[in-house]
Amino acid sequence: MPNTIIIGSGSYLPNRVIGRDFFMDSEFYSEDGAKIDKPTEETISKFVEITEIENRRFIDEDLSNSQIGFEAAKIAISDANIDQEELDYIIYASNFGEVTVNGYVDFMPTMAARVKNKLGIKNRKCITYDMVFGCPGWVEAMILADNLIKAKVAKTILVVGGETLSRVTDPYDRNKMIFADGAGAVVVKATEQENVGIIAHNTICDNGIELNYLANGPSINKEADQTRLYVRMLGRKIYEYALKNVPTAIKDTIDDAGLSIEDIDKILIHQANAKMDYAMIDRLHKLYDVKNYDHAVSPMTVQDLGNTSVATIPTMFDLIIKGKMQGHSFKDNGNIVMTSVGAGMNINAIVYRFP
Repeated sequence: MPNTIIIGSGSYLPNRVIGRDFFMDSEFYSEDGAKIDKPTEETISKFVEITEIENRRFIDEDLSNSQIGFEAAKIAISDANIDQEELDYIIYASNFGEVTVNGYVDFMPTMAARVKNKLGIKNRKCITYDMVFGCPGWVEAMILADNLIKAKVAKTILVVGGETLSRVTDPYDRNKMIFADGAGAVVVKATEQENVGIIAHNTICDNGIELNYLANGPSINKEADQTRLYVRMLGRKIYEYALKNVPTAIKDTIDDAGLSIEDIDKILIHQANAKMDYAMIDRLHKLYDVKNYDHAVSPMTVQDLGNTSVATIPTMFDLIIKGKMQGHSFKDNGNIVMTSVGAGMNINAIVYRFP
């Protein structure tokens, strides 16, 4: 049975750096629709204190999700040093597809098809799929790619994650300060080398009461346009759900790989907010009865890049492997975890071993 290895990566970080001053003119409302009677600066400072998100990146008006995904894909294909006509599949993960400047969502044609078109790929048997799976979409797309390769129906696959969340946030919601734009991509390939690449993966879908923890909804300002839908999340519910379920899902995946936490060099976890990520990594180590550990095991980008949803992990992977995250690197034959949680609620994890 072939294994799935990453042979190239790329990412696109928008040029516009959005700091706290960008939100100073905001008028914030609570989830129950009441105007928050506090100075805006105080609300923003409290947000930064909790999430550690000081900056984030937004795309310019003349750009789109498929365009930044294309930019990341081009770099990944060049990095992989392959002929793009060799690609058997393109899988594009996103929550909202193509989003106009006015916030209208467009999934037809698919994001993957748009990227194939922009790349100029002529191969009619290069199949284009979209993965709509919440923030864990890119990780799930990697799991799908691994299944396709292990089933021997594909040898080379481009996996992209791109999001323009700045265009789907409610202007009256404090949570708008969490979200950002970006894209990341990898090329994966089949190899006959044993015990490398994706050596274990795990997915959980809790779609009961958790279904509405992250969903679309009208503005929380009842006097604003109620026909437009924005990303809406129940922050406390998500925090509690993630802390309870994500560490166990990661441990199960590490166990399936026949490893322990000491064998894991890096944990690339979805950058939702710093407080939640710290808590999940701490809880994971406690499951192994480990109280003290090197916090560098879990790199953080959320402070400067914000929450880019599906783009988080491929972007982080690309930055680390290319030496662009100070203090972080990957080891030959080392093991890393890639894991995410998001709308659904869905959780997934991969244990990846470098060749």
